[in-house]
Amino acid sequence: MVALGGGHGLFASLSALRMVTDELTAVVTVADDGGSSGRLRRELGVLPPGDLRMALAALCGDDEWGSTWSEVVQHRFRSEGDLHGHAVGNLLIVALWELLGDPVAGLDWVGRLLGAHGRVLPMASVPLDIVAEVELDGVISTVRGQVACALTPGRVQAISLVPEDPPARPEAVAAVSEADWVVFGPGSWFTSVLPHLKVPELARALHATRARRLVTLNLAPQAGETDDFSPQQHLEVLRQHAPDLSIDVVLADTGVVDDPDALEKAAAALGARLVMADVAAGDGSPRHDPRRLASVLDEIFLRKR
Repeated sequence: MVALGGGHGLFASLSALRMVTDELTAVVTVADDGGSSGRLRRELGVLPPGDLRMALAALCGDDEWGSTWSEVVQHRFRSEGDLHGHAVGNLLIVALWELLGDPVAGLDWVGRLLGAHGRVLPMASVPLDIVAEVELDGVISTVRGQVACALTPGRVQAISLVPEDPPARPEAVAAVSEADWVVFGPGSWFTSVLPHLKVPELARALHATRARRLVTLNLAPQAGETDDFSPQQHLEVLRQHAPDLSIDVVLADTGVVDDPDALEKAAAALGARLVMADVAAGDGSPRHDPRRLASVLDEIFLRKR
């Protein structure tokens, strides 16, 4: 299994997927320019480590070792000084990168320390900037940077990357090429999910792989990125960014689909069948419940649903 994305959405996907497979790889976006990641990126010229750290934390086991290390790497310092806001895991990852000189080797070492149930890879070898075309009151403008894209007023229409032709990590391309399933989402649609399709070599692998492809839809629109988006609009945007990409399954939570027929039509336009199930957390928050999601994904993978 290969899971694509970043941030909290990928964390949710990995938390479920690690329950149903022992062979799991996360391919993570590297465009974050805010917070601790942005500071380390600007100061040291490294890949932003935050989304990679979150993916590793999601892969930690449920035993005492795993739960402790998951909390450690996610812990943020609180101070009046320069360490304020830095996540322990970000510093650990960057330290290993400096010592080993190889981002993938550094992540593998952190994974070993955490007892991670899977592997975490960056999608590109260099830090990326996201450029978004934004429509506001009938006027199209551009904004640059992941934070700016997420917070921009107006509706994001499309994204591109700077540099335009970034080098994909060979390990990420190989993982996609060798996968049985590739899972897109959930997550920030324009800044975590779609960027994978804008790295040319990785995009070619996503189109050419013999793996089946699944899209897990979000439980709610994301403020600043997908305000007022319906579930089917997420699929329409995916199709606009990758018109030749075929999808096998679209998974949506039953409670957030107001127009099943429209969503089924949008899924069919991608070549996919629609699966609707209760995968949201029971507390009413817009979060996927890992066990519910794992159960449904397992049935899909085994072709029982």
